[in-house]
Amino acid sequence: MNHIILYNKLAGHARAHEEVEEYASRFENPTVIDVTANDGYESFFKLLGDEDEIIVCGGDGTLNHFVNNIEGHDLKNKIFYHAIGSGNDFLHDVSPEGAELVEITDYVKDLPRVSVNGKESLFINGIGYGIDGYCCEVGDIQRAKSDKPVNYTSIAIKGLLFHYKPTNATVRVDGTEYKFKKVWICPTMHGRLYGGGMMPTPDQKRNNEEGKLSVLVFHGSSKLKTLMIFPSLFKGEHVKHTKYITILEGKSVEVAFDRPTALQIDGETVLNVTEYKVTSGKTAEIK
Repeated sequence: MNHIILYNKLAGHARAHEEVEEYASRFENPTVIDVTANDGYESFFKLLGDEDEIIVCGGDGTLNHFVNNIEGHDLKNKIFYHAIGSGNDFLHDVSPEGAELVEITDYVKDLPRVSVNGKESLFINGIGYGIDGYCCEVGDIQRAKSDKPVNYTSIAIKGLLFHYKPTNATVRVDGTEYKFKKVWICPTMHGRLYGGGMMPTPDQKRNNEEGKLSVLVFHGSSKLKTLMIFPSLFKGEHVKHTKYITILEGKSVEVAFDRPTALQIDGETVLNVTEYKVTSGKTAEIK
């Protein structure tokens, strides 16, 4: 049996190489593959044996790329995760104590699928749409200009006060349509956490038997009221504000805004989005 370690050199503020080098030294003759290389996954599949164990090192974005790259491959291997990302929402969801190594073999099965701007992909945590997508958009711009860590909380506050304008939204869950005005965020969640510790849908259970997803609609509030409620997202206490917070559950979700805005999928930004569609991994394909 061999240990194949996959890592993203850009994870953890681009410090992944040093961390993985130290971590790999704990194993006897491991195979270490940089999945950002042009032949990263091609090399991985060529080298992988049926008895090998896979260790994915990185953050939520690395996991997202991993599950999408192994789709269609019937892997028999045990799969583990060693978090070296900056947010690590997946780790904190499945292992609140922050275990150094977590088996994720079952967590990468039956994942939900999102369709946005003509492209489909799997996701492991959630889809953010609204000011959360805006924060990722601004964060990407800042990251391209500086090596300093991005302060998403600061971006969110400035966005709420000055730059981001809410939208009207139509949300359809399992065929039932809902309309909302002045929507600030409208994420669909497979897990509980996203955005570096926010808990938009605190009762959502990853891998629940029904395959249900949860949708948060934060709507109808003024800028000041939104700014007051927003910090409570990190503890899941925003759900107390029932006038402005609606949570829906289902297996098929469609969200449409009345103007384009940025969207994030497990932290990866997609620009100029007017709608997205999500289907549970335990249902038929999106229609």
